[in-house]
Amino acid sequence: MSTILDIKVERKSFGDDTVLQAVGLTLAEREIVALLGPSGCGKSTLLRIAAGLDKDFKGSVTRAPDLAGQRNGGVAFVFQEPRLMPWLTVAQNIGFADGERADQEWISQLLVEVGLVGWENSLPKQLSGGMAQRVAIARGLYSRPRVLLLDEPFSAVDAFTRMKLQDLLLSLAQQHRISLLLVTHDIDESLYLGDRVLVMGSRPGTIRNTIHVDLPQPRQRTDTRLASFKAEALSELHEAHAF
Repeated sequence: MSTILDIKVERKSFGDDTVLQAVGLTLAEREIVALLGPSGCGKSTLLRIAAGLDKDFKGSVTRAPDLAGQRNGGVAFVFQEPRLMPWLTVAQNIGFADGERADQEWISQLLVEVGLVGWENSLPKQLSGGMAQRVAIARGLYSRPRVLLLDEPFSAVDAFTRMKLQDLLLSLAQQHRISLLLVTHDIDESLYLGDRVLVMGSRPGTIRNTIHVDLPQPRQRTDTRLASFKAEALSELHEAHAF
């Protein structure tokens, strides 16, 4: 698979505080990569750099040449909170980037895909947390990205809703043939979703190890082979906290 995103961060600092150092990662077409690490290690900062939202760093972000002419460079972002506009309907939030010129047919299709048909005219206050995050995912897909970046998108929902959203995300990634770069604190989530799990160390954050989860999708959560990967991830995280 060809590389669609290549990120090199020699150093990222906030004042005298170095957050990231000597970080390099690539994302291939249709690949799912999970960033896993202790709080404060720079995972979310790295994601913002990948999105182009933070340009104040030493290094580079290179996207595949065929992304250059695409909207937003072929990249979209889903935040930890849904960040929906409370005065806009579900449909208006999905097509927010285009305002009144939004593609209604495309919005209708996305509503079907995320399971929100019948809620298009509802306001965010009428939605559950899981439903609101479905809207946020649909909004991310509205620009037809090739890469979707997600910053702990399921951390605020209950365990059952989280599993349903994970399965939805996998289905959408396959359907739209897109790559995912996901930040998570949840080991099980990283192994269930990711083709690769990049384990980061404490600040200044760097990538300590790469776990290749060579299990086909869709995966079974009860697959005993995931236990060995989890043991490896736990060991790496324990060492990361030791420094």
